[in-house]
Amino acid sequence: MPTITVAKTAGFCFGVDRAVRLVEELLDKGEKVSTLGPIIHNPQMVDYLAGRGVRIAHGPQDAAKDGVLVIRSHGVAQEMLDSLTAAGIKYQDATCPFVAKIHHLVKKAGEEGRCVLIAGNPDHPEVQGIRGHCGGACYIFSNAEQLEILTKKHNNLKNMPVCVVAQTTFSVSEWENCLKIVKRVYTNAAVFDTICNATSERQAEAVGLAQRSDLMIVIGGRQSSNTAKLRDVCLPFCPTYLIESASELPVQAIRRAANIGVTAGASTPASIIKEVLDTMSEILDNKETQEIKDDGSEMNFEEMLEESLKNFNTDEKVHGVVVGVAPNEIYVDVGRKQAGFVPLNELTADPTAKAEDLVKVGDELDLLIMRTNDQEGTIMLSKRRLDAIKGWEQIVEANENDTVVTGVVTEVIKGGVIAVANGVRVFIPASQATASRGEPLEDLLKKEVQFKIIEVNRGRRRAVGSIRAVLREERKKLAEKFWETAEIGKTYTGTVKSLTSYGAFVDLGGIDGMIHISELSWSRIKHPSEVVNVGDTVEVYIKDLDPEKGKISLGYKKTEDNPWEILKRDYPIGSVVEAQIVGMTTFGAFARIIPGIDGLIHISQIADHRIEKPQDVLSVGQTVKVAITDVDFERKRVSLSIRKVLEDEAAQQAEEASQQPDEVVATAEAQEPQE
Repeated sequence: MPTITVAKTAGFCFGVDRAVRLVEELLDKGEKVSTLGPIIHNPQMVDYLAGRGVRIAHGPQDAAKDGVLVIRSHGVAQEMLDSLTAAGIKYQDATCPFVAKIHHLVKKAGEEGRCVLIAGNPDHPEVQGIRGHCGGACYIFSNAEQLEILTKKHNNLKNMPVCVVAQTTFSVSEWENCLKIVKRVYTNAAVFDTICNATSERQAEAVGLAQRSDLMIVIGGRQSSNTAKLRDVCLPFCPTYLIESASELPVQAIRRAANIGVTAGASTPASIIKEVLDTMSEILDNKETQEIKDDGSEMNFEEMLEESLKNFNTDEKVHGVVVGVAPNEIYVDVGRKQAGFVPLNELTADPTAKAEDLVKVGDELDLLIMRTNDQEGTIMLSKRRLDAIKGWEQIVEANENDTVVTGVVTEVIKGGVIAVANGVRVFIPASQATASRGEPLEDLLKKEVQFKIIEVNRGRRRAVGSIRAVLREERKKLAEKFWETAEIGKTYTGTVKSLTSYGAFVDLGGIDGMIHISELSWSRIKHPSEVVNVGDTVEVYIKDLDPEKGKISLGYKKTEDNPWEILKRDYPIGSVVEAQIVGMTTFGAFARIIPGIDGLIHISQIADHRIEKPQDVLSVGQTVKVAITDVDFERKRVSLSIRKVLEDEAAQQAEEASQQPDEVVATAEAQEPQE
C-alpha cells in the first residue's frame, strides 16, 4: 500500500484561525457580520460563512450600520481605519499580530525618516496594508531580480537610511537572495525578518517532504499566496498538484505513486484536508498494491528484500578476506573457485570515499553475494547492502528510542545535506542542519555530526535527521549550567553571533547575551559593525541578569580604555596639547583633545586680543596648541585656552631677551687680557 505522509504544519495558521474564530463567535452571538474582503483565501470557507449570513464588504460604504465589520488577518492601511472611525462603523480588528508588528515597524521607520523597502506581492492585501502604514518613501519588490533593478533605478537610496521588511508569507529562499543584495548595497539598512515562523517552517517541511515523495498534493485556495509558494517550493523535487478540494485530486497520478506527501496552506480548513485524505484512501483502496506471497498473505519488508535479491541468482551471505585493493573496487577471497570483487559503490554509501582509505589487504568482511557469473568466473559482492540492513535496524531503533546517531556529511544538496550513519543515507533538511537559519551548509561537508532521527519511512527505507535537535539539547544543558554560576561582574569569552542596529549578540556557550551599542565603544558609533563583526571572539562581562526572562546584558568597554581615565592619567591641568577644532559656537570653539573628549575654548581664550567671533581666528579642522585650564570629571567638561599658551610663550621670549645682555658682558669680561 502506498504511504501518505501529511505535513505536521498543514492547515490553519495562528492568524487565520484567530480571524475565523472571531467571525464565528460574533455569529454565535447573533451579530450581523461583514468582512472587509474575503476573511481568508479559501472559497469553500468563504461559501460556508456566506451561508451563515456573512457579507463581504469592499469598503466602509458596504458595511452594515447595525452590524460588525471584521478586518481580516491581512490587515488594512491606516487610512482605512481612520475612515471606519470617521464613519462611525463598529468594527473588530482581526489583523494577525505578526502583520500588525510590521505596521508598527514601517510607521516608526517613516517617523525616523527611513525609506521602506517591502519584499512581497504588490497586489496582495497584506502588502497593500503595510504600504498604507508607511509615512514616507516606500518601494515594493517581489523577488531579488526586481530588487536589483530597484537599486539601480533609485541609486540615491544607497546613501539613505532604509528599513527592509517582508510579507509574512514571502518565500524564505527568495528572502535570503534579497538579503544578499541589501547587505551589499545598503550600508544604513535596518533589516527585519518578518516572515512568519509558521510560514518558514511550513515551507521547510514541504521541501523535506517533497524530497522524500513521488507525488505532492498541496491543498488550498488558488488566490492564497502562501499556498502558491508551497506548490513552488515542492515542484523542483517531484510532481506537485495544487487543489482546492477533493474533487480535483489527480487520480491516475495517485495510483502510480509509491509515496505521497500532503501539505496545506495557512488558510485551508481541517475539514477540507480530511476530505482530501479520505478520498485519497478510497482511491488507493480500489487499487491492488500489495505484494502477495504464493499462499495469499502479505509480504513484510525483510521478505520483499530477500525476494528482490533472488533476481541476482543468490541470497547468500559470505565471509571473505581482502586480497587486493584498486581505485574502483576491491578483490576478496570467499573460499570459492570464482574471484570475488566488491565495486566501490557496493563497498560504501559515501560517494567521496576512496577504497584504500576503507580497507587494506588482510581485512575480513561480511558480504552479500549480488551476482554470480560462471562464464567469467566472478562473484559480485556487496558490503554496503548488508551494512544497510543492519544499519537500518539501528536507525529505526534510534528513532523509536530518541537516541543520538553519529554520521558523516557526504553531500550538500538542494534543501539540505546527506549524512551516512551505520551505512544508511539520512537526509537532514537545511532547517534542521544548523543551529540557526542561514548558516552555510558547506561547512558541514565531510564532517562528523551528531543528529536525531525525526522521521522514518519503513516502506522506502528512508530517514530524516535533525542536527539542530541535538544542538538545542546541548545548548539547553549549557544554559542550565551557565545560570547556576552566572553573576554580575563575571567575565566570559564569547563569539559574536549576530548584529542589529542596537547592539551585538554574543554566544557565551549555550546562551546568548547582548552588548548594547552604547557599551561597545567609549566613542559614539552609528552601528556595532564599527567595533565588532560576526564571528569575532570577544571578552565581555555581565552587567545585568534577568533569569526570569532569560536576558543577559553584557559589558564590553574596559575601564582602562575610558578616555576620561586616560585624560586623568596623562593630561593633568596645565598640560599643553595639540587639539583639532571640531565645532564652533557664538561663545567659543570646541577642540578634540583625545578621541572621545572635546574641550571648550571660550571666545575670551581664543586669542591674546579681543575678537568678535571664533571664526575670525579659527576654522573647523584646524590644529592648535591649547592649555588644559580646568577639568570637571563629574560633569564631563574640559576648559581649554589658546590665550594662555600665547601668553606663556610671550613671557618666555621676554625672559630670554632680558637675559641676553648679561651673557654678552660676561663673555666680554672673559676675553680681557690679565695683567
